[in-house]
Amino acid sequence: MPELTPELLLDIYANGLFPMAEDRNASGLFWVDPERRGILPLDAFHLPRRLARTVRADYFQIGIDQDFAAVVGACAAPAPGRRRSWINEDIARLYIGLHRLGHAHSIECRAEGELVGGLYGVRLGAAFFGESMFSRARDASKVALTHLVARLKVGGFRLLDAQFITPHLTQFGAIEVPRAHYRRLLRQALSADADFYCLPAGLSGAAVLQSITQTS
Repeated sequence: MPELTPELLLDIYANGLFPMAEDRNASGLFWVDPERRGILPLDAFHLPRRLARTVRADYFQIGIDQDFAAVVGACAAPAPGRRRSWINEDIARLYIGLHRLGHAHSIECRAEGELVGGLYGVRLGAAFFGESMFSRARDASKVALTHLVARLKVGGFRLLDAQFITPHLTQFGAIEVPRAHYRRLLRQALSADADFYCLPAGLSGAAVLQSITQTS
């Protein structure tokens, strides 16, 4: 098997698969191609009322691609309720490589300068593959997701791949679709263009909420 590079990883994403490791200390990785795939339909994104108030209040300072490696490291670190992680050194290296190529992005939430939440994922065409998120302050990862959805909607993205459904994601409208249906959505998204940097990084929470509403 050829050496797995960030460029080869992009080809694998384009074919509907994604990598995982057994745990953060495991060597190597394996490929996942679920029979039912989790997606978050951008045109049906549901924002809980309380979270909308939190976004509007601008409790966090939002950054875009300011410290991608730190976000990956935080997602891989043990956390309450999550002692194990599927992000090992190989995966971290590959995604940092994708970030350098402009195909992986992070959204960071900071409080008084400290990184307290965020997420990262892969961009290819008009598809965004959400990889992982973390939170060290209440609602930080949820605020990051809201900012991501606004950016994807305004930027013309067609697919937000959530990989697996969790209770955390179902509250936002995430659903499962059969593999064949996911592949059709993926092909349509890969044939289109989108702009991840369509919104300024320092956009206020009120403007984020307006962007989501106007593009619904």
